[in-house]
Amino acid sequence: MSLEPIVRIRSLKQDRVNFVLENVDLSYANSLRRVMMADIPTVAIDLVEITENTTVLPDEFISHRLGMIPLVSVNCDEVMRYNRDCVCVGFCDYCTIKLVIDVQCHDSVTMDVTSNHLESAVAAPFNNNGMDGDEISKRAPDFGSPVGKGVIGQPPVLIAKIRKGQRLQAVCIAKKGIAKEHAKWSPCTAVSFEYDPYNKLRHTTYWFETDIKKEWPISDNRLEEEEPRDDDAFDYLAKPNKFYFEVETDGSLGPQEVVMKGIAELKKKLENLVLGLKAPAELDAGFGVDEPMNSAPPAWDQPAPANAWNTGNNAANSSWGSNSPRGGGGASAWGAASSPTGAGATSAWGGGSAAGWGSPSTTQNGWNV
Repeated sequence: MSLEPIVRIRSLKQDRVNFVLENVDLSYANSLRRVMMADIPTVAIDLVEITENTTVLPDEFISHRLGMIPLVSVNCDEVMRYNRDCVCVGFCDYCTIKLVIDVQCHDSVTMDVTSNHLESAVAAPFNNNGMDGDEISKRAPDFGSPVGKGVIGQPPVLIAKIRKGQRLQAVCIAKKGIAKEHAKWSPCTAVSFEYDPYNKLRHTTYWFETDIKKEWPISDNRLEEEEPRDDDAFDYLAKPNKFYFEVETDGSLGPQEVVMKGIAELKKKLENLVLGLKAPAELDAGFGVDEPMNSAPPAWDQPAPANAWNTGNNAANSSWGSNSPRGGGGASAWGAASSPTGAGATSAWGGGSAAGWGSPSTTQNGWNV
């Protein structure tokens, strides 16, 4: 009898969580790690229009830095649409967030341009085209703002340094996306998991010079498991069933939301996989008891109509060969007829089914559905 999966949280902070996942397969644990890193949607700057840039950095450099600034994306999957799925022309409030930055140095000391200088702006002159939706009303007041803006003790992200007389002015458009498209949409800075800290399964080969225990110290996760003896027999059938996760976020989403949405996304992927493996009869019956397949012959088992390339099921001579599955195609410059009955005649590429190139009969080996 299989055991139910167990999740035990060991520590939870504002930007990270450490937990133990038990009674699952190694493939599931690794899939959860990958989903949390690459399949959870967030908001990030995707388009930058630089109006004025007299800093020492080129436009592309600044645009890249702006795109990597984490933005608050709480409940992003419900409060914002994908721009590619929106029915608007260009951009609108439902699928984009507009941010502006306009900084100029007037003093003789170096000035830091940071993410705190990014300000949210009304999406005008964007047009919502009279679309209806409650996505905007569900957003938090700071949704789309740089992470940590105005928070005491949390340093902002540095964009550039400017001197007196220099200016940076730009308009930024933030969109919803996932890290499979670009790493800037990843809500995590790192997701790691460990299993078998004593390496009892021997999945890891350590390189060492003199003493493997001194050169490869065991992690603190060893306290969760029993230390093996040196004379213990190796178990070839053993599998890992306890995994130690450490999830660190960039602040766009909380660690609890990352884990919960990662599990939900993985569940959705598995449901779609099961749905794709269902037979058509099961889908028509609403996933009920299996029903026999439709006994009607498939399209390729029907006689081919007469056309300019074939004069019927028993075409005598054709430069292309007979294209009827049941026809007895005659001589062909391309070889035996393409009929599953293998009744093609002499061919420059080899004989019919006797030469090994003909297809088997439709009544053999399950070809006749």
